[in-house]
Amino acid sequence: MYLRTDFSKAGVALALFCACVTACGSDDDDLMGSSAGSGTGGRAGGGSGGSGVKGGTGGSKGGSSATGGSSATGGKGGSSAASGGNAATSGSDATSGNGGGGEAGSSGGVGNAGGGAGGLGDAGYSGLEVPLGSAQNFAILAKSAISTVPTSAVTGNIGVSPAAATYITGFSLTEHSTNTYATCPQVTGKVYAADYASPTPSDMTTAVSDMELAFTDAAGRAADVTELGAGDIGGMTLAPGVYQWGTGLLIPTDLTLKGSASAVWIFQVAQDLTVSNGTNVVLDGGALPKNVFWQVSGQVELGTASHFEGVVLSQTAVTLGTGASINGRLLAQTAVSLDASTVVEPAQ
Repeated sequence: MYLRTDFSKAGVALALFCACVTACGSDDDDLMGSSAGSGTGGRAGGGSGGSGVKGGTGGSKGGSSATGGSSATGGKGGSSAASGGNAATSGSDATSGNGGGGEAGSSGGVGNAGGGAGGLGDAGYSGLEVPLGSAQNFAILAKSAISTVPTSAVTGNIGVSPAAATYITGFSLTEHSTNTYATCPQVTGKVYAADYASPTPSDMTTAVSDMELAFTDAAGRAADVTELGAGDIGGMTLAPGVYQWGTGLLIPTDLTLKGSASAVWIFQVAQDLTVSNGTNVVLDGGALPKNVFWQVSGQVELGTASHFEGVVLSQTAVTLGTGASINGRLLAQTAVSLDASTVVEPAQ
Protein backbone atom coordinates (compact mmCIF):
# COMPACT_ATOMS: atom_id res chain seq x y z
CA MET A 1 0.00 0.00 0.00
CA TYR A 2 1.06 3.62 -0.48
CA LEU A 3 1.82 5.63 2.72
CA ARG A 4 1.87 9.41 2.56
CA THR A 5 0.85 12.02 5.06
CA ASP A 6 0.69 15.09 2.85
CA PHE A 7 -2.18 15.14 0.33
CA SER A 8 -2.74 18.86 0.29
CA LYS A 9 -1.53 19.22 -3.24
CA ALA A 10 -4.09 17.95 -5.71
CA GLY A 11 -1.51 17.06 -8.36
CA VAL A 12 0.47 14.78 -6.05
CA ALA A 13 -2.66 13.06 -4.81
CA LEU A 14 -3.86 12.44 -8.37
CA ALA A 15 -0.50 10.98 -9.38
CA LEU A 16 -0.48 8.59 -6.44
CA PHE A 17 -4.05 7.51 -7.19
CA CYS A 18 -3.27 6.76 -10.84
CA ALA A 19 -0.15 4.81 -9.86
CA CYS A 20 -2.22 2.69 -7.49
CA VAL A 21 -4.80 1.93 -10.14
CA THR A 22 -2.11 0.92 -12.65
CA ALA A 23 -0.34 -1.36 -10.19
CA CYS A 24 -3.52 -3.03 -8.97
CA GLY A 25 -4.82 -3.62 -12.48
CA SER A 26 -1.82 -5.84 -13.29
CA ASP A 27 -1.83 -7.96 -10.12
CA ASP A 28 -2.67 -11.52 -11.21
CA ASP A 29 -2.91 -12.69 -7.61
CA ASP A 30 -6.08 -10.64 -7.03
CA LEU A 31 -8.32 -12.37 -9.58
CA MET A 32 -10.31 -14.26 -6.94
CA GLY A 33 -11.19 -13.83 -3.26
CA SER A 34 -8.72 -15.72 -1.10
CA SER A 35 -11.16 -16.68 1.62
CA ALA A 36 -14.82 -17.60 1.60
CA GLY A 37 -15.17 -15.78 4.88
CA SER A 38 -13.98 -12.43 3.58
CA GLY A 39 -15.86 -10.17 1.20
CA THR A 40 -14.75 -10.14 -2.42
CA GLY A 41 -13.51 -7.28 -4.51
CA GLY A 42 -15.80 -5.06 -6.50
CA ARG A 43 -16.28 -5.71 -10.16
CA ALA A 44 -14.04 -3.37 -12.09
CA GLY A 45 -15.51 -1.77 -15.16
CA GLY A 46 -13.78 -1.89 -18.52
CA GLY A 47 -13.35 1.32 -20.46
CA SER A 48 -15.22 2.05 -23.63
CA GLY A 49 -12.55 0.37 -25.71
CA GLY A 50 -11.14 -2.16 -23.27
CA SER A 51 -12.14 -5.02 -21.03
CA GLY A 52 -12.84 -5.36 -17.34
CA VAL A 53 -10.90 -7.43 -14.87
CA LYS A 54 -12.02 -9.29 -11.79
CA GLY A 55 -12.02 -7.56 -8.44
CA GLY A 56 -9.43 -8.21 -5.78
CA THR A 57 -9.72 -9.95 -2.45
CA GLY A 58 -11.96 -8.38 0.17
CA GLY A 59 -10.48 -7.18 3.41
CA SER A 60 -11.93 -6.87 6.86
CA LYS A 61 -12.97 -3.30 6.17
CA GLY A 62 -14.93 -2.04 3.19
CA GLY A 63 -12.80 0.07 0.89
CA SER A 64 -13.38 2.25 -2.11
CA SER A 65 -12.94 0.95 -5.63
CA ALA A 66 -10.87 2.20 -8.51
CA THR A 67 -12.01 3.75 -11.75
CA GLY A 68 -11.42 2.09 -15.13
CA GLY A 69 -9.59 3.91 -17.92
CA SER A 70 -11.50 5.39 -20.82
CA SER A 71 -10.04 3.17 -23.56
CA ALA A 72 -7.81 0.65 -21.81
CA THR A 73 -8.23 -2.21 -19.39
CA GLY A 74 -10.48 -1.36 -16.46
CA GLY A 75 -8.93 -0.64 -13.11
CA LYS A 76 -8.92 -3.09 -10.26
CA GLY A 77 -12.05 -3.19 -8.11
CA GLY A 78 -11.64 -2.03 -4.55
CA SER A 79 -11.82 -4.36 -1.60
CA SER A 80 -15.09 -4.99 0.14
CA ALA A 81 -16.22 -5.76 3.64
CA ALA A 82 -18.30 -8.78 4.56
CA SER A 83 -21.36 -6.83 3.59
CA GLY A 84 -19.91 -5.53 0.34
CA GLY A 85 -17.66 -2.55 -0.37
CA ASN A 86 -18.18 0.55 -2.47
CA ALA A 87 -18.85 0.10 -6.15
CA ALA A 88 -16.36 1.01 -8.85
CA THR A 89 -17.62 3.32 -11.54
CA SER A 90 -16.22 4.00 -14.97
CA GLY A 91 -19.18 4.51 -17.22
CA SER A 92 -22.89 4.86 -17.53
CA ASP A 93 -23.82 1.23 -18.14
CA ALA A 94 -22.22 -1.81 -16.53
CA THR A 95 -23.45 -4.23 -19.12
CA SER A 96 -24.41 -2.96 -22.51
CA GLY A 97 -21.94 -0.27 -23.42
CA ASN A 98 -20.39 3.13 -22.88
CA GLY A 99 -17.96 1.99 -20.24
CA GLY A 100 -18.59 -0.70 -17.67
CA GLY A 101 -19.62 0.14 -14.16
CA GLY A 102 -18.36 -2.12 -11.42
CA GLU A 103 -20.21 -3.48 -8.46
CA ALA A 104 -19.03 -4.84 -5.16
CA GLY A 105 -18.91 -8.64 -5.01
CA SER A 106 -20.96 -10.53 -2.47
CA SER A 107 -19.35 -12.01 0.60
CA GLY A 108 -17.30 -15.09 -0.21
CA GLY A 109 -17.84 -14.83 -3.97
CA VAL A 110 -15.72 -13.72 -6.88
CA GLY A 111 -15.40 -10.12 -8.02
CA ASN A 112 -16.73 -9.65 -11.54
CA ALA A 113 -15.96 -7.39 -14.44
CA GLY A 114 -18.13 -4.76 -16.00
CA GLY A 115 -17.66 -3.98 -19.67
CA GLY A 116 -17.44 -1.20 -22.17
CA ALA A 117 -18.72 -0.92 -25.69
CA GLY A 118 -15.41 -2.08 -27.13
CA GLY A 119 -15.11 -5.35 -25.21
CA LEU A 120 -16.84 -6.83 -22.17
CA GLY A 121 -14.93 -8.27 -19.27
CA ASP A 122 -15.35 -11.97 -18.48
CA ALA A 123 -17.00 -12.14 -15.07
CA GLY A 124 -15.55 -15.60 -14.48
CA TYR A 125 -18.70 -17.22 -13.10
CA SER A 126 -16.98 -20.59 -13.27
CA GLY A 127 -18.71 -23.29 -11.24
CA LEU A 128 -21.89 -21.26 -10.72
CA GLU A 129 -23.99 -23.00 -13.36
CA VAL A 130 -27.43 -24.23 -12.32
CA PRO A 131 -27.40 -27.98 -11.51
CA LEU A 132 -29.96 -29.84 -13.61
CA GLY A 133 -29.63 -33.29 -12.06
CA SER A 134 -31.16 -36.00 -14.22
CA ALA A 135 -33.09 -33.36 -16.21
CA GLN A 136 -29.87 -32.84 -18.18
CA ASN A 137 -30.51 -36.21 -19.80
CA PHE A 138 -33.18 -34.55 -21.94
CA ALA A 139 -33.19 -32.11 -24.80
CA ILE A 140 -36.94 -31.64 -24.19
CA LEU A 141 -38.69 -32.44 -20.92
CA ALA A 142 -42.29 -31.49 -20.15
CA LYS A 143 -44.99 -32.40 -17.66
CA SER A 144 -48.15 -32.27 -19.78
CA ALA A 145 -47.30 -32.62 -23.50
CA ILE A 146 -44.77 -32.41 -26.31
CA SER A 147 -46.12 -31.75 -29.80
CA THR A 148 -44.71 -31.01 -33.23
CA VAL A 149 -45.80 -30.01 -36.68
CA PRO A 150 -43.56 -32.34 -38.73
CA THR A 151 -40.90 -32.40 -39.48
CA SER A 152 -38.83 -31.27 -36.57
CA ALA A 153 -35.35 -32.50 -35.70
CA VAL A 154 -34.39 -33.15 -32.08
CA THR A 155 -30.90 -34.27 -31.05
CA GLY A 156 -31.19 -35.72 -27.55
CA ASN A 157 -33.84 -37.51 -25.52
CA ILE A 158 -37.38 -36.20 -25.04
CA GLY A 159 -39.85 -37.14 -22.32
CA VAL A 160 -43.12 -36.37 -20.55
CA SER A 161 -44.27 -37.02 -16.99
CA PRO A 162 -46.76 -37.43 -15.40
CA ALA A 163 -48.37 -37.38 -18.86
CA ALA A 164 -48.57 -40.60 -20.85
CA ALA A 165 -47.05 -41.31 -24.26
CA THR A 166 -50.32 -40.36 -25.97
CA TYR A 167 -49.50 -36.74 -25.10
CA ILE A 168 -46.43 -36.86 -27.34
CA THR A 169 -47.97 -35.99 -30.70
CA GLY A 170 -46.68 -35.58 -34.25
CA PHE A 171 -43.66 -37.85 -33.67
CA SER A 172 -44.77 -41.35 -34.95
CA LEU A 173 -43.42 -43.32 -32.00
CA THR A 174 -42.26 -46.93 -32.13
CA GLU A 175 -41.95 -48.62 -28.74
CA HIS A 176 -38.80 -50.56 -28.03
CA SER A 177 -39.13 -54.28 -27.27
CA THR A 178 -38.46 -53.56 -23.59
CA ASN A 179 -41.35 -51.07 -23.50
CA THR A 180 -39.15 -48.74 -21.47
CA TYR A 181 -38.80 -46.17 -24.26
CA ALA A 182 -39.72 -45.44 -27.86
CA THR A 183 -37.92 -44.23 -30.96
CA CYS A 184 -38.89 -41.76 -33.65
CA PRO A 185 -37.42 -40.65 -37.01
CA GLN A 186 -37.50 -37.02 -35.86
CA VAL A 187 -35.56 -37.72 -32.65
CA THR A 188 -31.88 -38.66 -32.50
CA GLY A 189 -32.24 -40.15 -29.05
CA LYS A 190 -34.94 -41.89 -27.04
CA VAL A 191 -38.51 -40.95 -26.19
CA TYR A 192 -39.76 -41.53 -22.63
CA ALA A 193 -43.17 -41.27 -20.98
CA ALA A 194 -44.61 -41.92 -17.53
CA ASP A 195 -46.65 -44.95 -18.67
CA TYR A 196 -43.74 -46.94 -20.11
CA ALA A 197 -42.34 -49.99 -18.33
CA SER A 198 -40.22 -49.81 -15.18
CA PRO A 199 -37.86 -48.18 -14.36
CA THR A 200 -39.02 -45.38 -16.68
CA PRO A 201 -41.89 -44.03 -14.52
CA SER A 202 -39.60 -43.60 -11.51
CA ASP A 203 -36.82 -42.13 -13.61
CA MET A 204 -39.21 -39.64 -15.18
CA THR A 205 -40.56 -38.54 -11.80
CA THR A 206 -37.00 -37.86 -10.66
CA ALA A 207 -36.16 -35.94 -13.82
CA VAL A 208 -39.21 -33.69 -13.48
CA SER A 209 -38.42 -33.09 -9.82
CA ASP A 210 -34.85 -32.14 -10.73
CA MET A 211 -36.20 -29.77 -13.40
CA GLU A 212 -38.35 -28.03 -10.80
CA LEU A 213 -35.44 -27.82 -8.35
CA ALA A 214 -33.28 -26.26 -11.07
CA PHE A 215 -35.99 -23.64 -11.72
CA THR A 216 -36.09 -22.76 -8.02
CA ASP A 217 -32.29 -22.64 -7.80
CA ALA A 218 -31.99 -20.28 -10.77
CA ALA A 219 -34.79 -18.06 -9.44
CA GLY A 220 -33.03 -17.73 -6.09
CA ARG A 221 -29.67 -16.46 -7.35
CA ALA A 222 -28.75 -12.92 -6.26
CA ALA A 223 -29.08 -10.52 -9.19
CA ASP A 224 -26.13 -8.49 -10.47
CA VAL A 225 -28.22 -6.38 -12.86
CA THR A 226 -31.93 -5.59 -12.58
CA GLU A 227 -34.45 -4.28 -15.11
CA LEU A 228 -31.85 -3.86 -17.86
CA GLY A 229 -33.28 -2.07 -20.88
CA ALA A 230 -36.68 -1.90 -19.15
CA GLY A 231 -37.26 -5.46 -20.41
CA ASP A 232 -35.95 -4.96 -23.96
CA ILE A 233 -32.39 -6.21 -24.54
CA GLY A 234 -32.37 -6.33 -28.33
CA GLY A 235 -29.03 -5.40 -29.91
CA MET A 236 -27.07 -5.62 -26.64
CA THR A 237 -23.86 -7.47 -25.82
CA LEU A 238 -24.00 -8.90 -22.29
CA ALA A 239 -21.20 -10.01 -20.01
CA PRO A 240 -21.67 -13.04 -17.74
CA GLY A 241 -23.77 -12.52 -14.64
CA VAL A 242 -27.24 -12.79 -13.14
CA TYR A 243 -29.85 -10.55 -14.79
CA GLN A 244 -33.32 -10.01 -13.35
CA TRP A 245 -36.58 -8.52 -14.60
CA GLY A 246 -39.81 -8.09 -12.65
CA THR A 247 -41.68 -7.94 -15.96
CA GLY A 248 -41.54 -9.77 -19.26
CA LEU A 249 -38.42 -9.83 -21.43
CA LEU A 250 -38.34 -9.01 -25.15
CA ILE A 251 -35.50 -9.77 -27.56
CA PRO A 252 -36.56 -8.02 -30.80
CA THR A 253 -33.11 -7.91 -32.45
CA ASP A 254 -29.96 -10.00 -32.18
CA LEU A 255 -28.48 -10.44 -28.69
CA THR A 256 -24.83 -11.37 -28.06
CA LEU A 257 -23.56 -13.12 -24.93
CA LYS A 258 -19.80 -12.65 -24.68
CA GLY A 259 -17.59 -14.61 -22.31
CA SER A 260 -15.26 -17.57 -21.94
CA ALA A 261 -16.13 -21.27 -21.88
CA SER A 262 -16.43 -21.15 -18.08
CA ALA A 263 -18.65 -18.07 -17.96
CA VAL A 264 -22.26 -18.40 -16.77
CA TRP A 265 -25.37 -16.33 -17.50
CA ILE A 266 -28.62 -16.61 -15.53
CA PHE A 267 -31.66 -14.66 -16.74
CA GLN A 268 -34.54 -14.37 -14.27
CA VAL A 269 -37.78 -13.32 -15.98
CA ALA A 270 -40.93 -12.81 -13.88
CA GLN A 271 -43.32 -12.91 -16.82
CA ASP A 272 -43.01 -14.02 -20.50
CA LEU A 273 -39.90 -14.29 -22.66
CA THR A 274 -40.47 -13.36 -26.30
CA VAL A 275 -37.92 -13.67 -29.11
CA SER A 276 -39.02 -11.94 -32.31
CA ASN A 277 -39.13 -13.57 -35.75
CA GLY A 278 -35.69 -13.96 -37.32
CA THR A 279 -33.85 -12.85 -34.17
CA ASN A 280 -30.68 -14.64 -33.06
CA VAL A 281 -29.06 -15.13 -29.68
CA VAL A 282 -25.34 -15.37 -30.42
CA LEU A 283 -22.55 -16.73 -28.20
CA ASP A 284 -19.13 -15.08 -28.51
CA GLY A 285 -15.68 -15.48 -26.96
CA GLY A 286 -15.98 -19.25 -26.38
CA ALA A 287 -19.25 -19.09 -24.41
CA LEU A 288 -21.18 -22.38 -24.23
CA PRO A 289 -24.95 -22.94 -24.36
CA LYS A 290 -24.84 -25.32 -21.38
CA ASN A 291 -23.83 -22.35 -19.20
CA VAL A 292 -26.73 -20.07 -20.21
CA PHE A 293 -29.93 -20.41 -18.14
CA TRP A 294 -33.27 -18.73 -18.85
CA GLN A 295 -35.52 -19.00 -15.78
CA VAL A 296 -38.94 -17.82 -16.97
CA SER A 297 -42.06 -17.75 -14.80
CA GLY A 298 -44.34 -17.14 -17.78
CA GLN A 299 -44.38 -18.51 -21.30
CA VAL A 300 -41.43 -18.72 -23.68
CA GLU A 301 -42.04 -17.97 -27.35
CA LEU A 302 -39.28 -18.26 -29.95
CA GLY A 303 -40.41 -16.58 -33.17
CA THR A 304 -40.38 -17.92 -36.70
CA ALA A 305 -36.85 -18.66 -37.98
CA SER A 306 -35.30 -17.37 -34.75
CA HIS A 307 -32.25 -18.99 -33.14
CA PHE A 308 -31.73 -19.37 -29.41
CA GLU A 309 -28.95 -20.55 -27.10
CA GLY A 310 -29.11 -21.98 -23.60
CA VAL A 311 -31.19 -23.97 -21.15
CA VAL A 312 -34.82 -22.84 -20.91
CA LEU A 313 -36.41 -23.41 -17.50
CA SER A 314 -40.04 -22.42 -17.97
CA GLN A 315 -42.74 -22.59 -15.33
CA THR A 316 -45.37 -22.77 -18.05
CA ALA A 317 -45.20 -23.45 -21.81
CA VAL A 318 -42.50 -23.22 -24.47
CA THR A 319 -43.44 -22.60 -28.10
CA LEU A 320 -41.11 -22.59 -31.10
CA GLY A 321 -42.32 -20.91 -34.27
CA THR A 322 -41.90 -22.38 -37.74
CA GLY A 323 -38.23 -23.02 -38.46
CA ALA A 324 -37.03 -21.83 -35.04
CA SER A 325 -33.95 -23.51 -33.57
CA ILE A 326 -32.13 -23.81 -30.28
CA ASN A 327 -28.79 -25.11 -29.07
CA GLY A 328 -29.78 -26.00 -25.55
CA ARG A 329 -32.64 -27.61 -23.63
CA LEU A 330 -36.37 -26.99 -23.33
CA LEU A 331 -37.47 -27.87 -19.79
CA ALA A 332 -41.11 -26.89 -19.27
CA GLN A 333 -43.47 -27.42 -16.36
CA THR A 334 -46.40 -27.62 -18.79
CA ALA A 335 -46.04 -28.23 -22.55
CA VAL A 336 -43.52 -27.80 -25.37
CA SER A 337 -44.72 -27.12 -28.93
CA LEU A 338 -42.52 -27.31 -32.04
CA ASP A 339 -43.22 -26.37 -35.66
CA ALA A 340 -40.63 -27.80 -38.06
CA SER A 341 -38.12 -26.77 -35.42
CA THR A 342 -34.58 -27.86 -34.56
CA VAL A 343 -33.46 -28.65 -31.03
CA VAL A 344 -29.87 -29.71 -30.34
CA GLU A 345 -28.84 -30.52 -26.78
CA PRO A 346 -25.53 -28.95 -25.67
CA ALA A 347 -22.41 -30.99 -25.03
CA GLN A 348 -21.64 -31.49 -21.34
